[in-house]
Amino acid sequence: MLDKRIFKEIDYILLLSLFFIMTLGFINLCSASAASNYPFQWKQLQWYVAGTCLMVAAMTFDYRQLSKYALHLYIFTIVLLILVMFVGKSVSGSQRWISLGFFNLQPSEPAKLLMAIVISSYFAQEEREQFGLRDLIKPTLLVAIPFLLIFKQPDLGTALLILIIYGSLVFFARLKWGSFLIILGSGLCAFPLVWKLMKPYQRKRVEIFLNPDADPFGAGWHVIQSKIAVGSGQVFGKGFMRGTQAQLNFLPEVHTDFAFSIWSEEWGFVGAVILIAAYFLFLLRCLNIAHNTRDRFGSFLVFGITAMIFWQMLINICMVLGLLPVVGIPLPLISYGGSSVITTLLGVGLIMNVRIRRSLFQG
Repeated sequence: MLDKRIFKEIDYILLLSLFFIMTLGFINLCSASAASNYPFQWKQLQWYVAGTCLMVAAMTFDYRQLSKYALHLYIFTIVLLILVMFVGKSVSGSQRWISLGFFNLQPSEPAKLLMAIVISSYFAQEEREQFGLRDLIKPTLLVAIPFLLIFKQPDLGTALLILIIYGSLVFFARLKWGSFLIILGSGLCAFPLVWKLMKPYQRKRVEIFLNPDADPFGAGWHVIQSKIAVGSGQVFGKGFMRGTQAQLNFLPEVHTDFAFSIWSEEWGFVGAVILIAAYFLFLLRCLNIAHNTRDRFGSFLVFGITAMIFWQMLINICMVLGLLPVVGIPLPLISYGGSSVITTLLGVGLIMNVRIRRSLFQG
């Protein structure tokens, strides 16, 4: 039987900010659909509804059970990522999706959430005030396998995001300064090797990031048009469905990678500030839950999921502004994509789960 006290423990400000972001995402996709002549907004609405149902389902059980089954979740993640290598759909040279008939699953999306759960479980069980390099051997090996499998697809953006989520959890667990400096130095030394392993088009993206005018009608086209779209929106924007860069098809991928560009063009600086403010309100509520949670695993879990959403938001916005290379990271709940929407809403469900049980089941 449903405990009525649950409704008193729900963070309604968090939920309102969440649904506000989804509403803005739907409005933005209406405009992107007009530009692309494809009903992205109605398909996205289906994912919003399905994801919300899964979010509610994720609030109904004791989240602490996830820690007990962390190994099973990790094995499931690896199996999914290996499976996509053999039966995955190949689109534009990338093999990232598994066709389920009614839905194309992108395993790397739920892998981000599953790895946040697995790594949170590890740090929660290792109760230490600070962690050193030896303490990070096991979790680093755990992260390395899905990182390499996603990198192989190839999907450099999501692979790096897995590392960034891991790094955020390491920061939250408190890493010794000496260990931090060694890791930072090792990362810088490893960059030449990573550069060699990157695909030619991935290197091209980095080169274009450094100098987009080097190929303005080729690889630099997306970033240049994106910056024009954002800048031309000025203070109040050009108006709904009146963005010339998107509606005249100068700006590609307005429903996915460059969703923030079309939003900024049509709603201007004010609209961009409203969207970013909604994200930060949502993220601050999540961090508040992480801070006030008494259970160590719950605290790590909420912080890990919050980091996942925050870094996706930051990277995507910086990407379309030309501040980072274009790496195909979606803007959470704004960019079109069923796997991304469902993963994000499942994560929010787990955050709400921790919030609810903070008072109900913890002494």
